[in-house]
Amino acid sequence: MRQGLGRPVVMTCRVLRAHPSRVLRFEWLLSNRLLHAGAFDAQKDETEYTIRSLNRDGWGEYTCNVINEAGAGKCTFQVTGKAFAPEFYYDTYSPLWQNRPRIYGFKLQWTQMNPNAVDRIVAYRLGIKQMGLQRWWEHEIPVDGAINKGELMTHNLTELIKPESFEVRLCPITRFGEGDSTIRIITYSAPVNPHLREFHCSFEEEPICMFTQDKNDDFDWTRHSAATRDTKYTPNTGPSGDRSDSKQGFYMYIETSRPRKEGEQARLVSPFFNVAPKNPYGITNPPAYCFSFFYHMYGKHIGTLNAFLKQKGQTTSEGPVWLLTGNQGDRWNQAKVSIHPTSSFQVVLEGVRGPGIEGDIAIDDVTLEEGECRDPPPNLSAEAPSTSSHIWLLCITLVMTLLEGQR
Repeated sequence: MRQGLGRPVVMTCRVLRAHPSRVLRFEWLLSNRLLHAGAFDAQKDETEYTIRSLNRDGWGEYTCNVINEAGAGKCTFQVTGKAFAPEFYYDTYSPLWQNRPRIYGFKLQWTQMNPNAVDRIVAYRLGIKQMGLQRWWEHEIPVDGAINKGELMTHNLTELIKPESFEVRLCPITRFGEGDSTIRIITYSAPVNPHLREFHCSFEEEPICMFTQDKNDDFDWTRHSAATRDTKYTPNTGPSGDRSDSKQGFYMYIETSRPRKEGEQARLVSPFFNVAPKNPYGITNPPAYCFSFFYHMYGKHIGTLNAFLKQKGQTTSEGPVWLLTGNQGDRWNQAKVSIHPTSSFQVVLEGVRGPGIEGDIAIDDVTLEEGECRDPPPNLSAEAPSTSSHIWLLCITLVMTLLEGQR
């Protein structure tokens, strides 16, 4: 839970089910300090704790313990004043330019996730270092006025040495201090076709090209290499190396061993890609992009792998642009699909757990390239299994702000 100074925060913990059914009492704690305790009455199935005006002493981990004869269940709330991480725009139109024969520049663009969730962002701390070196160079980018949701911010990086790559770190700053930071890699390339732009991710670096785990799915994708992954527990499933058959190379996969259940979903979400109009008056004909990746679907309990196109501002969920179900053998295969976004967009890879533990699905070498796909592989699609879930204890978070015009 992120909130600015002086604003109220209401936290509610509701009991959905208890065995034995008699609920005795509740406790609210900040770290290990008891804030409030009491007993439930016959008509009440929830307890509430309110911070009337958040200050620096109020940031931290709040725990609600609901206790009956069998023991305690708990909800945990992490209350902080840290700003959300910024989100880099990839596929920036003509991001590279040449200053001098040995120097190049890069137009860095980003938006701020939920800029009004906390206090106003007054600056960004920009860090940059050459890949393979240890030293970071840092300076602050001041921000004049409030940042609007979805507002595109730009900063030009200069004096980058050809053909070196650079790691860039961007961190918002408020009265609270530093927020969550975002890292991306800037790579120099001299394209034969200056209009061709390409994104490629092989998951070799820990930031995984700014892919993120969907917070509303059932479990997460896992980054591993064959050298680090323990395959003794679930033999006869999963890859023995990355797409290039390297034991040291990394890939992403879903682990379907217990406690995973049939139908549970794990979604991996790409960064935003900006659709550049071909003319200054906007997009008349949506540009085409070729979205491709390698997949490994080996095991008798393989579920479904889905690929979705998620456009900014889209409220309804559309069907997958690509999907495949079932055992495809112990080998890597390539998927290709042409997409035609009309606004900035993300691509989502969703793994659905099959009926048993021999159902690990892996992906590697995700690429997005301008233009229609050439000779796409066949899509042997099938229906995805249904999903199910069981919930025992529900944490309800109600965050109210005093900023004018916000609800």
